[in-house]
Amino acid sequence: MDAPQNGPPAGRLDRRALLKLAAAASLGLAGAPSMVQGRDVSQSPLAFQAPKAGDPRPQPTRFLIACNTSSYSKFPLVRALQGIAGAGFQYVAWGNTHLDNGAGEVPLLAVDAEIVRAKELGQLCRDMKLTPVMLQSLVAPEQKEAVKLLTHRILQAQAAGIPQVVTFGQTRGGNRPVWIERLKQLGPVAKDHNVTLVIRPNGGETGSGRVCGEIVREVDHPQIMVNYSAGLVLDALNIDPIPDLKTCAASVRSMSIKDHRKAPRSEDCGPGLGEIDHYKLLAHVAYTGLEIPLSCDYLFAPLVPRPTKADEIDALARRAREYLELVIAGLHAPAPENST
Repeated sequence: MDAPQNGPPAGRLDRRALLKLAAAASLGLAGAPSMVQGRDVSQSPLAFQAPKAGDPRPQPTRFLIACNTSSYSKFPLVRALQGIAGAGFQYVAWGNTHLDNGAGEVPLLAVDAEIVRAKELGQLCRDMKLTPVMLQSLVAPEQKEAVKLLTHRILQAQAAGIPQVVTFGQTRGGNRPVWIERLKQLGPVAKDHNVTLVIRPNGGETGSGRVCGEIVREVDHPQIMVNYSAGLVLDALNIDPIPDLKTCAASVRSMSIKDHRKAPRSEDCGPGLGEIDHYKLLAHVAYTGLEIPLSCDYLFAPLVPRPTKADEIDALARRAREYLELVIAGLHAPAPENST
């Protein structure tokens, strides 16, 4: 499909054009058997360890393996959704910006965008057989007018049918009392609109899961929870994310999956390509009985240049999904009969 001569202004959504592109993309993917048939092994009601006689069987977590559109930021949104669906994902998380016709990189959903735009974007994802599960707020609780802005973000999420909005602080600091005060105001708002506001470790005063867990416990509202990012914790603080996650596991309602390695050089990478043991990591939240989205926020391989072609990113997205499915299948597998 030829690009229009004049692209839509930044921050605007041409629904008719996007739906046409979505239809074309769906037709183009019709022959790809894995487009919307990615097997969600996490739905299998299996157990991590066979319980002893008389012990209650734990309820496995239903992990919703999603791909964040951020790895496709150099491509149009529809191409990102096409690639994510084609890589076998059933769930998608919304990144920050995407290439737009004639307008460079523009926000996927601007903080001040009209509610109707969020609804249209949510429908676009569903038209492409993807369920959106997470929205980046781009608003830190300590910044000016945070309550107003995050309230609008919650309304956008509700309109789009997105259950979680992710917020995080500045990497060089934060104001914990202000966080707690404002999150207490936002809890009832989130509840009224059936959205959970999740806080992510991001350096500074909210740099670890331990601190995020403390904040959530002090706020004490069921719609204010934790989004855990092991890659951010390892990179920003150089601490082991596995024991750190244990300190806040009871409050975790989603995870941002980004691996990291310190050697041979420090850099982020896709899951399974860094130094984080995802079997040990996810074991902390493998039996919650909850739905926990896992958003693949970073797909790229270490040491080699980032891919410049969309189909190369598609291949990395598929690899990430398959890796996480294997990990989850292992964590939910029954113990061998002859194990002690």
